[in-house]
Amino acid sequence: MDKRLFPITKEMFDREVRPLMDLWRDGRGRKAQIPDYYVFCAILYVLRTGVAWRDLPKTYGYWHTVYLRFSRGSRQGMWWDILLRLQMTKKIKINIIMADSTTVDVHRHGSGGLKHVAEIAQG
Repeated sequence: MDKRLFPITKEMFDREVRPLMDLWRDGRGRKAQIPDYYVFCAILYVLRTGVAWRDLPKTYGYWHTVYLRFSRGSRQGMWWDILLRLQMTKKIKINIIMADSTTVDVHRHGSGGLKHVAEIAQG
């Protein structure tokens, strides 16, 4: 399997991640359409690349199904808990970087044209 799309092996997933996911299961619901391994790797892919859910490679399955599993788990705090536990036991390494528009400079041409130039062109 492609290491970029599947950064952890199925064996590591079964040994380290699946038991953590099982702690969050309550036994309700139907059988998942997409295997947990594919969903977990898809989430890692989105976190690593920043790609939109709609642009998720088809290898992982239908993007909306993966997104719904991510969304439900996020509301419960499951994914954050799993990633923190894996990092605390040194199974994975996560670097979190946050940026917003207040900390990123925009080039002077990035905000559009000057207002008085547009008024002159119309007048």
